[in-house]
Amino acid sequence: MDPFVEPGFAAGCTWHEFGEGEQPPLWLTFVDPLCVEYSKRDITIDDGGALRFLAAEPSRFAIAMVTCHYYQKDHWSVQSTHGATPWVTWDGQYWWDKAARRAGARLTNFRIDGRTVGVGDAVAALEPVFPDVAHALSDYGRAAGETGMTVSLPYDLRCALAG
Repeated sequence: MDPFVEPGFAAGCTWHEFGEGEQPPLWLTFVDPLCVEYSKRDITIDDGGALRFLAAEPSRFAIAMVTCHYYQKDHWSVQSTHGATPWVTWDGQYWWDKAARRAGARLTNFRIDGRTVGVGDAVAALEPVFPDVAHALSDYGRAAGETGMTVSLPYDLRCALAG
């Protein structure tokens, strides 16, 4: 495992931006490299923000999984109600280049109640209310710490042939 680096194709990205709970159009399945940015700032309990987020994720995964070159940036915020001070916020970057057999992930800008914190503090804040999110962040923190990571991927014949 190496520190996080931008993917080699990042400079050529055309970014497709999506708002809260917005599902990307299916034609993006044919875009390569696929570079997307998602706002996930309305993950709330009382106004349906968490449900809209969950409803949009399957289509977001579906368009991503088929591409050989993928880069995603997203901006997270978890709070009790829309407009409330967030319990926790962070920004994420995730990419893969199946042809080069590399992938990277980095989570940054963790804040609890507006204060800058580390990933461990974010896990502790989320555990009582969103244990699944806390568990995922905990796994990430053990693997990548505060700096992110770049890892090797298995061989993908389709992407290797496509370049």
